[in-house]
Amino acid sequence: MTETIDFTAQTRLVARLAAHTRDGELEAPTPCERYRVRHLLGHLIGLTTAFRDAARKNLGPTTDTGPTAALPDVPADWRGVLDRNLAELAAAWHSPAAWQGETRAGGVDLPGAIAGRVALNELVLHGWDLARATGQPYAPDAASLGVSYALLAPSADDPGRGPLFGPAVPVPDDAPLLDRVVALSGRHPSWTPPQSG
Repeated sequence: MTETIDFTAQTRLVARLAAHTRDGELEAPTPCERYRVRHLLGHLIGLTTAFRDAARKNLGPTTDTGPTAALPDVPADWRGVLDRNLAELAAAWHSPAAWQGETRAGGVDLPGAIAGRVALNELVLHGWDLARATGQPYAPDAASLGVSYALLAPSADDPGRGPLFGPAVPVPDDAPLLDRVVALSGRHPSWTPPQSG
C-alpha cells in the first residue's frame, strides 16, 4: 500500500499565517534574501499551484516551469487564491494515486513520493519565512517537521546540493527540531527582520 503524508495541519498553518499578514507588511524583508513578503507570498501561490497539479498528474505549464530570475508577486486577491490553493494542495496529496508513479514539478521529473515530500518541505520552510518576517508564532506539527528533516539531512554536507538551499548552518545537536530543519536549509534559526533606521 502506498504511504501518504497528510498535508492538512501544515496547509492550515500557512493559511492562518497568510490570513494574519497585513497589507502594510507586504514590503517587509524575509529570511529569503531577495524576497519581500509579497514575493514570498507570490512564490507560495506558484508552488502550491505547481505541486497541486503535480499530485493530480495534471502536467503542463504549471508543472513544467522552473524557478525564474523574475521575482514572483501577489495578485490583488492573493489571500483568497492562496487559501484555495492550500486546501486543494492538501486534498490532492491525500489521494494515494498522487504518491505513485512519476510526476513533474518545476520542470523536473521525479517520483510522486519524492514530489510530495518536497512540497511539504516547501510549506514548512516558507511558513517559517513568513512567520519570521511578520512576527507571528510558528509551530509546525512534528510529522511535517520529520518529513523536512528526513529530506534535508542527507544532503547537509553535500557541496553540490544545488541552488535551492545554502550551506547548512551549524546548530547544537539538542536544538529544537524546527531550528535543525531551518538550519539544514541554509537559514539562520535566529533570523529576525533588520531594524530600520
